[in-house]
Amino acid sequence: MTQHIDSNPHNSEYHIGTPGQKWQPKHVAMWLAEQTIKRSYVQQVVNKIDALSERFEVIEYGQLNYTQGQYPLYALIKKSADDNKPWVLVTGGVHGYETSGVQGALRFAETEAERYSQQVNLVILPCISPWGYETINRWNESAIDPNRSFYSDSPAPESEQAMAFVHQLGQVFLLHIDLHETTDSDNSEFRPALAARDAIVQKTWNIPDGFYLVADSDRPEPQLQKAIIDEVAKVTHIALADEQNKLIGVDLEQFGVINYAAKKLGLCMGLTNAPYVTTTEVYPDSPKVDDENCILAQVAAITGALDYVLSR
Repeated sequence: MTQHIDSNPHNSEYHIGTPGQKWQPKHVAMWLAEQTIKRSYVQQVVNKIDALSERFEVIEYGQLNYTQGQYPLYALIKKSADDNKPWVLVTGGVHGYETSGVQGALRFAETEAERYSQQVNLVILPCISPWGYETINRWNESAIDPNRSFYSDSPAPESEQAMAFVHQLGQVFLLHIDLHETTDSDNSEFRPALAARDAIVQKTWNIPDGFYLVADSDRPEPQLQKAIIDEVAKVTHIALADEQNKLIGVDLEQFGVINYAAKKLGLCMGLTNAPYVTTTEVYPDSPKVDDENCILAQVAAITGALDYVLSR
């Protein structure tokens, strides 16, 4: 297996903070001062959402009021929803820097959603963290990880507003698929920053070369995960476990699948009580893929999941 890892990235000193001491507000301010706008949420995301308004009801469910601007938050919902049909939730961009999660959700809405429109009610939140999207960041402006913040009294407005919107729909969801990536920058930047912020030691792991899934340990549904892996394998390669039979330091449950405790960790995939749930992980830094392949892998994951649950 190809190794994708920086030399000793988690034991070296991060450039902000004091080793062994948690960040104070001044350190968060220092970190925030380094963050710059690198791409446009309006041009790359909002314009695509607007173009879908004839097929979906577009709902502005909230707004982030941040130092670098205001960011409206959008959901797409199937028009003329029928409560007699199952509800399906697709979320992307919880980590804004994970590009194919956002673009995969939008591409699914553009190209594949229509063929499921007579069978399910679709709710799509394509970009939960638009500031993170523009600054290519895992955290929000307050150096908080939205994908560890899906719980009551959440400190992350991205998570809080997404939860409030989904809960106010008052629907029982059959399926929730949350679209993510694992990147080389996890090891080179984001995990070292986390170690510095929280004054903790981060174990080193290899970034898997390929697609994999993170299932909920409380609702693993291994056959669902296998069905998704089988579908995605038609599009791109599936990550192999390391020498310890692990992916990102977690024991392999089956080919291409590991489990996390979704609700305990405050993950987005714990947002609902849907019996079928998973988190995708695309590896965009692989020499075997390009941006388009990563987007198509996310779309294949959604359609694979839908085909499976609708066949039950």
